Amino acid sequence: MAIRKLEHVGVMTASLEASIDFYKQVLGMEHTYTLPHSDGKIRLAFLRFPGSEETELELIEGYDDSLPAEGKTHHIAFTVDDVEGEFARIKRMGIPLRDTELTTLPNGARYFFFYGPDGELLELFQPGTRPE
Repeated sequence: MAIRKLEHVGVMTASLEASIDFYKQVLGMEHTYTLPHSDGKIRLAFLRFPGSEETELELIEGYDDSLPAEGKTHHIAFTVDDVEGEFARIKRMGIPLRDTELTTLPNGARYFFFYGPDGELLELFQPGTRPE
């Protein structure tokens, strides 16, 4: 197994701009980049704490902003070195998958979602290049 760290936590939001401002102003995070999703509907924004590249907060706009506050956290993601290998391993283990194939974002990042024992949504994520 080659899981290295907690990658990010995804939070659904009605407005990326308002949420970016909130996390910058209230928690002192810095906005690292915004990225359109491959599906053309969703926009993603990533924030982190200054001087730390370990874990990010991912804001998700355009998915479903009508959930109650306790349903806004969408998933927990973990960085992997070989997402294809991990996808095959999770399938072999018989763990329920949400995705039947890997998703590739415009920056080359690749990921898939699967379910934990209580139905929680988990993601294994192989980073791509960071847009400038």
